[in-house]
Amino acid sequence: MSVERFAQGRDCYLTELAQALRDGSYRPQPVRRVYIPKGKGQRPLGIPAVKDRVVQAALKLVIEPIFEHEFEPRSYGFRQGLGCKDALREVDQYLKAGYCWVVDADMQSYFDTIPHASLLAKVGNRIADGGVLGLVQRFLKQDIMEDMKRWTPMSGSPQGAVISPLLANIYLHELDVEMREAGMVMVRYADDSVVLCRSREEAESALARMRAWVSANGLTLHPDKTHVGDCRVEGQGFEFLGYRFEAGQRWVRKKSLMSLRDKIRIKTKRNEGNSIGYVIAALNPTLKGWYGYFKHAHRFTFSSIDGFVRRRLRAILRRQKHRPGQGHCQRDHKQWPNAFFADLGLFTMH
Repeated sequence: MSVERFAQGRDCYLTELAQALRDGSYRPQPVRRVYIPKGKGQRPLGIPAVKDRVVQAALKLVIEPIFEHEFEPRSYGFRQGLGCKDALREVDQYLKAGYCWVVDADMQSYFDTIPHASLLAKVGNRIADGGVLGLVQRFLKQDIMEDMKRWTPMSGSPQGAVISPLLANIYLHELDVEMREAGMVMVRYADDSVVLCRSREEAESALARMRAWVSANGLTLHPDKTHVGDCRVEGQGFEFLGYRFEAGQRWVRKKSLMSLRDKIRIKTKRNEGNSIGYVIAALNPTLKGWYGYFKHAHRFTFSSIDGFVRRRLRAILRRQKHRPGQGHCQRDHKQWPNAFFADLGLFTMH
């Protein structure tokens, strides 16, 4: 069922859902498994049916306030009024205060490996209502459909489900508390976290504590993506929320930069025949949004992106004039200088 169809019969469908929840007959439909690009691989998403998304949203409204006031202030992921920029700001403050030894911790397939029994126990520590707990369990045990195959997951909470981010935060809350009580500064955004320390010894101790908690709670730290380093030293930096912190600078992570370049290439294809003004108008929102998030990175990145964009645009103009090439030659710069694109409204970062 589509969102539009549900909206058309909203009152009837909501009445049916309410009755099914009251009499205990509600059963969620199988989750549809899809994949989205993630680095060199793919990230699995579980897309619930529209009716199940409605029930999950209602469930989230009921239980989120109970946990929200207990969550640690350095937990930033999927919380109202908090976001990536807040987490990055706190990391930056501690780096400037001398907390330059960093544990860069990456949990391997976190959302797919959360143990159901342990998660339900953590939810049950604060929720006594059996009906609510039963509903959480049904969503965790929702069948998954992929390529006409159907199975019941033994662990995990599918990314793409409305309730999953809250459940993910609930599960890691005890880790947040343990690290704080040990006097350690851990900044976490969902399953992406860094621990900021003043010395190698403190960082090694923090990593050992994290490993112990993660192992005891049925999770795994990625062996190749978890490390300790002095981020003041070149080659020992760390990545967090799209940025790379290294040698006293904040850079854009290579994957984030490659993703932007791919988006620019898609919007500046030379064979689509659109006017240069149309291309610029379509491109600007992407450039503005990206710059709005990464504007605190090293400025070299922005001049590099500006140059890349203008080369792509000059290549379009060359194509329209039936001239081969990619917009690199001096003649192109003279015919279509930077000011030419500025007059057409092209957004520039540098």
